Amino acid sequence: MPLVTPHLPAYLARIEHPPVVAADAPTLASLTAAHVRRIPFENLDPLCGVPVADLSADALAGKLVSAGRGGFCYEQNGLIGHALRALGFGVERLAARVVWMRPPEAGTAPQTHELLAVSVAGGERFLVDVGFGDPTPPQPLRDVLGIEQETTHETYRLVPDVTSSASRFVRLEARIRDRWQPLYVIDPEPRSAIDRRVACWYVSTHPESAFVTTLKAAAVTDDGRLTLAGRRLAEHRGGETTRVVLPDASSVIEVLASRFGIALGGIDPDLLESRIAAVLDA
Repeated sequence: MPLVTPHLPAYLARIEHPPVVAADAPTLASLTAAHVRRIPFENLDPLCGVPVADLSADALAGKLVSAGRGGFCYEQNGLIGHALRALGFGVERLAARVVWMRPPEAGTAPQTHELLAVSVAGGERFLVDVGFGDPTPPQPLRDVLGIEQETTHETYRLVPDVTSSASRFVRLEARIRDRWQPLYVIDPEPRSAIDRRVACWYVSTHPESAFVTTLKAAAVTDDGRLTLAGRRLAEHRGGETTRVVLPDASSVIEVLASRFGIALGGIDPDLLESRIAAVLDA
């Protein structure tokens, strides 16, 4: 079901965005930018053994809006996808294979990432992804191959994926420190609801999933990015990176609340601390 009242006004208030009057490209850009700056990426539920099984508008708004939490791709893009559809945008849900920081010997990545193809008034189509974590695009990208697309942060491009046997696959790359880095390989065919549920269940429950075995958090700021991997906190700003190694799980929890703005009141504090302590160096 689409995001309907009272969820839509609450969502716009959560991302500090004014009421929407047109389903056009400037509005899509402002909604995307507001979302990534207000709702952080985090995987605390899978880490604490809580499966993400319900991708309905009610469940996602309850967690990411009312409860002040963040989430990963199926939750983040799930939420904004419901909102965009309710606001009159055309929304298709796509799947991608994550190749970011993946060594070649790891083999073929599964299609476990979700992003959106969004059509605006007039028919132009954009790719929107508010749930990729560290290098997530901070604004919509035109669904056009071969052009360099500058954003408020990195520059991105879409290129044919020559490593795939199917010619329809497209690779998203970001220019990071003057090198093009592959992020993920997109299947442009829309994904069914049941396939999304299966993939989300896998990444939130499988004992070898990175969301179950490591702690990850990321936030986009006006002039940079903030990332957390276990006890390792990094702040990227103006081409420079400041890194801090946090001493213990309680320090990590404090940073999740103070720096990432994640409301932790709904999570059992003893369970959270014990699970974070177990993956500090994972």
